[in-house]
Amino acid sequence: MVKIGVIGLGYVGLPLAVEFGKVLPVIGFDINQDRIKELQRGYDRTLEVDTEELKLSTMMSYSFDVRDLKEVNHFIVTVPTPIDEFKKPDLRPLESASRTVGGVLKKGDIVIYESTVYPGCTEEVCVPILEKVSGLKFNVDFYCGYSPERINPGDKVHRVTTIKKVTSGSTPEIAEKVDQLYRKIVVAGTHKASSLKVAEAAKVIENSQRDVNIAFVNELALIFERMGIDTHEVLEAAGTKWNFLPFKPGLVGGHCIGVDPYYLTHKAESLGYHPEVILSGRRINDNMGAHIANSVIKLMAQNDLPIKNADVLVLGITFKENCPDIRNSKVVDIIGELQSFGVRVDIYDPLADSGEVNHEYQLDLTKELNKKYHSIILAVSHQEFDKIDWASIRYDNTVVYDVKGQLNRDAITARL
Repeated sequence: MVKIGVIGLGYVGLPLAVEFGKVLPVIGFDINQDRIKELQRGYDRTLEVDTEELKLSTMMSYSFDVRDLKEVNHFIVTVPTPIDEFKKPDLRPLESASRTVGGVLKKGDIVIYESTVYPGCTEEVCVPILEKVSGLKFNVDFYCGYSPERINPGDKVHRVTTIKKVTSGSTPEIAEKVDQLYRKIVVAGTHKASSLKVAEAAKVIENSQRDVNIAFVNELALIFERMGIDTHEVLEAAGTKWNFLPFKPGLVGGHCIGVDPYYLTHKAESLGYHPEVILSGRRINDNMGAHIANSVIKLMAQNDLPIKNADVLVLGITFKENCPDIRNSKVVDIIGELQSFGVRVDIYDPLADSGEVNHEYQLDLTKELNKKYHSIILAVSHQEFDKIDWASIRYDNTVVYDVKGQLNRDAITARL
């Protein structure tokens, strides 16, 4: 009898656990006790799964007690894999989860990793921990699989079941078992990779490719700004060609696109190869927040607006629209650069959790818009912002900068 333990109930783990819980016994495990208690009450703070959907997962239970995992024989690890302050992979959550699983691992068990890593990480980092803690032998007593997550936070169309799943296993037999396991819930089908490394590499290049493409249009935006050309109008014209890729300039944050390329470049550098295209794209994208802030300051000066102690409103701090996820938000870079000029920044985001924002970035959110601003920056295009009464928060010469290219062209001063 298959019994699954999903380790980590964040944006990736919870939707996966809920789907498996409709067809198989599942224990959703997380070290955050508050998170477990909220889920037991039927509330998901990430807004990825609503209360009704949680109820449909009738074979699922939640726990923060490691002892409950002893009855599990298929472990799926979905913990975060961030980078540190030096932009190097921070594998501590993954290592900790591996130690947790290793403590309850039994003969015949399968451990599947979904966390994004560099090619070879599962076998080079995770397996030795599992062996050391459990005292068992890899591919003799226990086995591993790798099936990269493809969750898009806030996306209600592309879900766990409707996104094709890449699967792999540490032996051909285990690869087939892992593939069949995911086929129980993924209606879009699966793609069985030939090895763990191939599956790991496939995941990390998905987001690296997107990062490079966005970096290209961001560089175009920097060039066209100097030419006095509207980048969005250029892209609209170029997009009339059937094979033109529809990328737009903007901030690149979140748990994947702004992070995953560094996992690939880290591994490449350890092998003596210094990536050029990938790191060049990362530098461009990482500098966009400061560029936007400096552009706003220049526009304010041109409009005879004060700089020091000016009131500036930033709309949105999550890393993407209509989603409460604040991980690796590059809006923070805009705020920090603005503050370096001595302006007063108010941040308004009805979707973000104020406590999380303060804990993660030491910033406070404004609860309501009740004054006028010298400059307004639309950093995230939440649907809630459609209801804003712009006349009540701006002066006649207020600078309005549209990062997302969502507002009417006549209503803004500039856009990226």
